[in-house]
Amino acid sequence: MLVITVSGIGHAVIDGVNGAIGRVDAFGGMQGRPDGTKGTNFLLVGTDGRDGLDPSDKRRYHLGGAPCHCTDTIMLVHLSEDRQRAAVVSIPRDSYVRLPAKPAPAAAASPASLSAPAPSASPASPSAPAPGDGKSAGTGPLPPGTRPAKINEAYADGGAKLTVHTVEQLTGVHIDHYLEVDFSSFMKTVDVIGGVKVCTPVPLKDAYTGLDLAPGTTTLDGGQALQYVRSRHIDGSADLGRMQRQQRFLAQVIHKITSGGTLSNPVELSRVAGTALGSVRADQGLGAGDLIALAKGLKGLSAESSEFVSVPLSDLNYRVPGIGSTVKWDETKAGELWAAIRADRPLAPPRAKPAHLGAAVGVDPARIRVTVANGTDTDGLAADAQKALRATGFATPGLPLTAVHHVGRTMIDYDPRWDRSVKSLAAALPGAELVPVSGQGATMKVTLGPDYTKVTPVRAGAGAVGEDAVTGDEEVCP
Repeated sequence: MLVITVSGIGHAVIDGVNGAIGRVDAFGGMQGRPDGTKGTNFLLVGTDGRDGLDPSDKRRYHLGGAPCHCTDTIMLVHLSEDRQRAAVVSIPRDSYVRLPAKPAPAAAASPASLSAPAPSASPASPSAPAPGDGKSAGTGPLPPGTRPAKINEAYADGGAKLTVHTVEQLTGVHIDHYLEVDFSSFMKTVDVIGGVKVCTPVPLKDAYTGLDLAPGTTTLDGGQALQYVRSRHIDGSADLGRMQRQQRFLAQVIHKITSGGTLSNPVELSRVAGTALGSVRADQGLGAGDLIALAKGLKGLSAESSEFVSVPLSDLNYRVPGIGSTVKWDETKAGELWAAIRADRPLAPPRAKPAHLGAAVGVDPARIRVTVANGTDTDGLAADAQKALRATGFATPGLPLTAVHHVGRTMIDYDPRWDRSVKSLAAALPGAELVPVSGQGATMKVTLGPDYTKVTPVRAGAGAVGEDAVTGDEEVCP
């Protein structure tokens, strides 16, 4: 919605179709909300609504059954005040939270009491932790009037308002605007932009969604794209792997719209804008003027200036009686993440241009994603190493970490499928121990030991994997 309003033509198109946007009351009557922050924050949710889909499409794309009326996807999108950055933070749908307790059966005498949120849904209630502490659940007794739940249940219980309230209280981030898409609107939007290209180095199959992708590059239509972003039974990464695919997909959408001819073709732009804006729901305060004002500052926005991260987790299988397996946020690291959002700070240090000097490697460092953790007692080591790796060209999303345990030497955990990429990273960290971890995925994990002193500059050599190659460790397809 924001990207397609970049040009003067886009302004006119958006103003013309503004009335087609579905509206939802996402903020009315809410109290005790976090203070506003620099920049603009959107809460983007994808629900499992499937009204209007053709029965044949439901069968083809495995969309049968009744919807749970909950959120399949939750993303907090932060646009910086200077409109030079966009940070997209994925919030796991299975995050353990505390929601207002449901009314007792005896209260069923009044139908209205079942449809309205419980009084404890107010942001001033004890139904959620203090704003911004990054906590997904306490370890002691639950506050009165609350119950344990997964965050995706908030929409089923209280719609957009309770979803916004829950996210605000967990993060301390003030939500400025709310956008909601369902299965039908998602498929229509992907189709109207001509499909979206994705890459995979290995086959992707999910019997639950019907996804069946061969290795290589594939342009997905709306139905196939929905299968791609919904699939979470591909490997052991479950919902966390799905969030990574969703982030890559969003990067591809940004890349396609900003690099293609959509923004300069009035007819095409009108068709895309009409479909995209006419198939979403937004808060009542989001108007054409807001979109246009934001878009004026987004002309330089691209996949490269977007940051894609997920909420740091401390427990991937926190069992809750009556609920099952949930995930818990890492209170310290999640708190740092939300603090950076509130302060309008980049989530990753600026990437300097790679040095011309340095060892030639077989895979371009720009295509290699690396996280860095400090496995020593030396303060600031991970931050320094992350900055140095980024300066030589590596992609270093997220914040520097502290390892759970100290290590005797620097280690690089990597998926054996990315054996060429790890050699390029190892050249920048001579002497590091390489630890193959099947199923880890494209992101390399560096844990610094006492032997670490500096990063050795590297550069893409002749014959390195580049624009004409398809690899698994990339956000935007060539």
